[in-house]
Amino acid sequence: MADFTPDEMMTIAAARALSNDDVCFVGIGAPSAACNVARLTHAPDITLIYESGTIGTAPSILPLSIGDGELCETALTTVAVPEMFRYWLQGGRITVGFLGAAQLDPFGNINTTVIGDYAHPKTRLPGGGGAPEIASSCGEVFITMKQSRRGMVKEIDFFTSFGHGRGGTDRQDLGITTKGPTLLVTDLAVWRPHPETKAFEVASIHPGATREAIEASCGWDVIYSEGVEETAPPTDRELTTLRDINARTAAAHRRSAA
Repeated sequence: MADFTPDEMMTIAAARALSNDDVCFVGIGAPSAACNVARLTHAPDITLIYESGTIGTAPSILPLSIGDGELCETALTTVAVPEMFRYWLQGGRITVGFLGAAQLDPFGNINTTVIGDYAHPKTRLPGGGGAPEIASSCGEVFITMKQSRRGMVKEIDFFTSFGHGRGGTDRQDLGITTKGPTLLVTDLAVWRPHPETKAFEVASIHPGATREAIEASCGWDVIYSEGVEETAPPTDRELTTLRDINARTAAAHRRSAA
């Protein structure tokens, strides 16, 4: 099972960043796939929490939204959304927030609100939901997204979720005590923030990807960490787990649409 797609590599590389002891606030889409691959492989005791209030959920298929019944059916418990945010999130009980982005800048600031001017946008996006609170209150934040020049930009059009602001100590200067974005996983590379500037740097390059491809699909000037490595390719177990859950999800959605 040596062949894999860039999307599969991205999901699996993101899954590897999670540990058995994590309490993870999960975003829909790629973050959800990564978190559930981790749960089904190396981190069976991870606690997955979705914004709708489901705690310790273990879905057999990937949810379409935070309101997907699969989440509540497989959760240890479901609490009210105000309790989820006030007690669990703002209470400092969640170690990792896993988010996606429509636009992302080099300092991990996320836009999921509008593309273009807010009053006259080119595109109206779904909005922040709970992401702004996740970005500020979780112990640290992981981000996953496909690389593109329109997605990874020097300046985002709207600050939906705060990362490291303008870099350096900007986050701490505003009184935010959590770590903020510590990891970005794309379909081409793994990125981590520089310890001082907080700008994302390439830490490892996925198999088959090149520096030229990374630079061509990024809207900011790419910086590479010292000793950049190649990301370890997916194992047979990782690929099988991801493909199985994707197949179950597709089959379930076909039945629902019939």
